[in-house]
Amino acid sequence: MTDAQETAADSPLRTTGGAPPEAGGSSVTGAPDPEPSAEPGPEPIPLLEPREGIPPVIADADALAEVIAAFAAGSGPVAVDAERASGYRYGQRAYLVQLRREGAGTALIDPVACPDPSGLGEALSGVEWVLHAATQDLPCLREIGMVPTRLFDTELAGRLAGFPRVGLGAMVESVLGFVLEKGHSAVDWSTRPLPEPWLRYAALDVELLVDLRDALEKELDRQGKLEWARQEFDAIASAPPPEPRKDPWRRTSGMHKVRRRRQLAVVRELWQTRDRIAQRRDVSPGKVLGDAAIVEAALALPANVHALAALNGFGHRMGRRQLEQWQAAVDRAKALTEAQLPAPGQPVTGPPPPRSWADKDPAAAARLSAARAAVSALAERLNMPQENLITPDTVRRVCWEPPKVVDAESVGASLTGYGARPWQVEQVTPVLVAALSA
Repeated sequence: MTDAQETAADSPLRTTGGAPPEAGGSSVTGAPDPEPSAEPGPEPIPLLEPREGIPPVIADADALAEVIAAFAAGSGPVAVDAERASGYRYGQRAYLVQLRREGAGTALIDPVACPDPSGLGEALSGVEWVLHAATQDLPCLREIGMVPTRLFDTELAGRLAGFPRVGLGAMVESVLGFVLEKGHSAVDWSTRPLPEPWLRYAALDVELLVDLRDALEKELDRQGKLEWARQEFDAIASAPPPEPRKDPWRRTSGMHKVRRRRQLAVVRELWQTRDRIAQRRDVSPGKVLGDAAIVEAALALPANVHALAALNGFGHRMGRRQLEQWQAAVDRAKALTEAQLPAPGQPVTGPPPPRSWADKDPAAAARLSAARAAVSALAERLNMPQENLITPDTVRRVCWEPPKVVDAESVGASLTGYGARPWQVEQVTPVLVAALSA
């Protein structure tokens, strides 16, 4: 039994179950890993109801004020989750926020109905927030004024600890021995009123997050990785909001088929027209016009509405007025001058694609090959995904433009300059120095 499972067994809400992470050797601290148990653990227990039942949805200022007071008076970390309506609505706003804290219980908050949920974020300032896959929820929480100053990401903790499956359901089952029902993860959370089964699912998502956090903290400590995890969590909490993506239309699925600049202009015009319509109607852009249809029109360059209607994605269920608006976008692109057409590719700010290195710089290609092999071997020894040990982009950049003098100090400085955390610099520098010096 791992320490994580012992922690789970300490609580009446926990049971042993599932398998411990498969360590590839000894822990970071040098202690030998425990021998795997020959006996399978007990069957996981379905978690069917929240401890205190399904709480009411908070949808007005008075009820929100009561929740804020209760959570401010609570103790320990606060579990936080958010539900969006991806694939149904425009953007990634939160349509339900779930919280749980010792002494306050569970709260389900409707951030659309509540006039200003930011007071909740202020009340929890300085408290550790426990989220699963934090980077997915932080943008929509930031929009409503909920920004943590400290956090614990249970998904990232699972990756660093070497768990083979790090989804919330898999982690709760393997560490705590409970089965979470996941049937409502992709529903339209903008639906009002929210059905009771959805609310039960939402409440259960935060039911055991703090329990999971406690177990994972102990497991990370056992493996000598707890400080590493804390550095990762601090980096997430302190990261500024991402810059808006330049030319987001270039991410249209199927863009690899579009070669000519005039065709690229058609993609841009159709994408921007679709985005305006989707934003105005508050629906997912894919429900207005599919990416495949945009690419189809770009390749065909239809001369008129009749030709457009014959293309896949247009036609039998699309009215004349809709067809005319899409054809107008195509016509605008066709009327652009050569100088107004988009460039065939985005400016490259980093190294070229690795597939071209052998021709451009064979020595750099050899460095990259050696570095990749060394980092992969180190990640395997540390029992964690390679991308969590160090980002592939960082390895590429160091290999493409290595320091003039390759030593621990210069390579460490390069890694730090590219955003690597101190623990990553400490672990990766020796293997990169060897690879770059070979």
